[in-house]
Amino acid sequence: MSKRDYYEVLGVSRTVTEVELKIAFRKAAMQCHPDRHPGDKQAEARFKELNEAYQCLCDQQKRAAYDRFGHAAFEQGGGFGGEGFGASMADIFEDLFGDVMGRRSRSGGRERGSDLRYNMEITLDEAYHGKAASLKIPTSATCEACSGTGAKKGSKPKTCATCGGMGRVRAQQGFFAIERTCPTCQGRGETIENPCPSCSGTGRKTIERSLSVNVPPGVEDGTRIRLAGEGEAGLRGGPPGDLYIFLSVKPHPFFQRDGADLYCRVPISMVRAALGGEIKVHALDGSEVKLKIPEGAQSGRQLKAKGKGMPVLRGRDQGDLHVQISVETPQKLTKRQKELLAEFEEESSLDTHPEETGFFARMKDLFGG
Repeated sequence: MSKRDYYEVLGVSRTVTEVELKIAFRKAAMQCHPDRHPGDKQAEARFKELNEAYQCLCDQQKRAAYDRFGHAAFEQGGGFGGEGFGASMADIFEDLFGDVMGRRSRSGGRERGSDLRYNMEITLDEAYHGKAASLKIPTSATCEACSGTGAKKGSKPKTCATCGGMGRVRAQQGFFAIERTCPTCQGRGETIENPCPSCSGTGRKTIERSLSVNVPPGVEDGTRIRLAGEGEAGLRGGPPGDLYIFLSVKPHPFFQRDGADLYCRVPISMVRAALGGEIKVHALDGSEVKLKIPEGAQSGRQLKAKGKGMPVLRGRDQGDLHVQISVETPQKLTKRQKELLAEFEEESSLDTHPEETGFFARMKDLFGG
């Protein structure tokens, strides 16, 4: 079976530049990489085909030979061994995994600053209404003395003579080329002969910074707020990282939360439960909610105040307030109170306590006696 044209494999024209070729290969290789399609033989074959085409065309000498003689230029033992193979495989791994491993953060010795995390505790009332908070965060900022370059004022970083500014060096070992971080510049691509005395050549200093953050209404426990560019300053003028604020909501003495709904338990007297009546409950918005208790209300009965729960984050909806009734049995009765309850018991019929009567009736039927 004849091989496909390498330009056709990569989907590029014969006038493609080196940069365009690399972009085309990276895009195609990421789509069919075997790690993304485990067990897919077609994806594996496609990846090998792309790799073979790119190994040839990314090397100027091999590309010139291919343009002139086609696939015949590499027959009779021509192959793809030597430094070209090692170099192309290094490009493959850097293109596919460089972003994940953080190598893409370097650019001319500049490195992106680290992201920061700040834990903030708020009350349920603050989660309901929102909050404007002021924070003091220890962080790294760009050194003003050297403007973040790391070099002493009046001097500049120089391109690393060992790696030529690449940040990596390659060593040939037989048929393979091994690539490693440049030992001179530690992968930055630049060296500083005269470091800034204020920051010791790092390009940044540790300071305490004051920030303002707006906590929107309706946030839940675990909500994350991102402040772009408010993390640590980058090394030697690199871009800053981000600040992530993680919110935790303190437990409320009366309300429990489930999403946008609020729940609370309200004890009422036995008499009020029997005769019915009205109770008043304060909501988080500051209003007083009146709830009607029906006659003969039992423990566990739930009453709902619509729209008196939590606001929905970044929405216009509002949750509900659910009030659960708990009937309280009277304690420390006087002699007269006991007499009245005894009289009430004597006057009671089977219909007065239907649940109790029904329970013991079913038990009698089940066990007899």
